[in-house]
Amino acid sequence: MKRMVGLLMTGMLLIGSSTFAADAPSAVQESSRDAKAIDNVTSMGKYLRGLKTFAVHSDINKDEVLMNGQKLQFAGTADYLVQTPNRLRLEVKNDRRHRMYTYNGKTLTQYAPRIGYYATVDLTGTLGEVVRQAKEKYDLDFPLADLFLWGTDMADTKDIKEAAFIGVEHIGGHDCDHFAFRQEGVDWQIWIRQGNQPLPLKLVITTTDDPSQPQHVAVLKWNLSPKLDNKDFLFTPPEGSKKIEMAPSDPAAGNK
Repeated sequence: MKRMVGLLMTGMLLIGSSTFAADAPSAVQESSRDAKAIDNVTSMGKYLRGLKTFAVHSDINKDEVLMNGQKLQFAGTADYLVQTPNRLRLEVKNDRRHRMYTYNGKTLTQYAPRIGYYATVDLTGTLGEVVRQAKEKYDLDFPLADLFLWGTDMADTKDIKEAAFIGVEHIGGHDCDHFAFRQEGVDWQIWIRQGNQPLPLKLVITTTDDPSQPQHVAVLKWNLSPKLDNKDFLFTPPEGSKKIEMAPSDPAAGNK
């Protein structure tokens, strides 16, 4: 599970501490592994894997720690347009970086609009497989990558040491079940929408093996019936853009 949350952490996320329900402290202070809490995340993952198309917008804040230990927070957004099992368009934007990604089942392209460079690599597989390959082969981090891993055999829950149901809270106009989890080096929370659409509406990740304990938080807004066109998942180089090579994370492996 840590590898799953690790993917999620490296790419994104948003704002400070959550508001606990009135009886939350007792639930949080107990050291226990509530199987029902884990089952809820598993059920959410199965629901996500059943979606044929969706668009999701995420408001993102991410803590970064300076060498002197001071924490800074940066805001941004991530917008996904998805057609399962193997079509994806992603735009990640903040004041320092703007990136666009397209995957059409055969190739993955990364484009930097502000500087006009793009790189394309051959990749195949489901979206979950591709986000893993992109990380392993090119050290390329997709925000909210766990959206494509939950509900698959790549989402291992064995590393979860503690799991708890915190309470019911209101996120984005919906009642949500709030769960908290602990594992080596990471505390994470998730708010799952109640009802027949158990979508994750908020995520909070805290890195506990860093003395500064930086947080990453994402608040998500979903559209389960977006308008799609095949062109959405094809990259056409804009006039004046320049093609470059995407460097492998292991140069030696890239030459094999």
